Amino acid sequence: QVQLVESGGGLVQAGASLRLSCAASGRTFNSFAKGWFRQAPGKEREFVASISRTGHATYYADSMKGRFAISSDNAKNTVYLQMNNLKPEDTAVYYCAATFKYGSSTQSTDFTFWGLGTQVTVSS
Repeated sequence: QVQLVESGGGLVQAGASLRLSCAASGRTFNSFAKGWFRQAPGKEREFVASISRTGHATYYADSMKGRFAISSDNAKNTVYLQMNNLKPEDTAVYYCAATFKYGSSTQSTDFTFWGLGTQVTVSS
């Protein structure tokens, strides 16, 4: 089992930056890949970014490239999502996820373990 706890969400104005954190526990941190997803009201859960076990490979949704960056810190058992130049359409609950699956993981069905999410609201 992997437990995931997100933090760092909040209310910001358009153009601001936020860094989300996801603290993982339960299994060795570099034994699973991690990802970030988001879900806006009335919409399906959407892939944002993912990072491999070692942190050497990252994957992004096309619409997030250039503004969002995923990273991980093995010493802190934490994965981060740096979000820059936020827009009102980035408003959503952001979820951290983990998977033991090998290879690139970009679908919600690839991931087994989920956090409870953190709300990000971007005002115009």
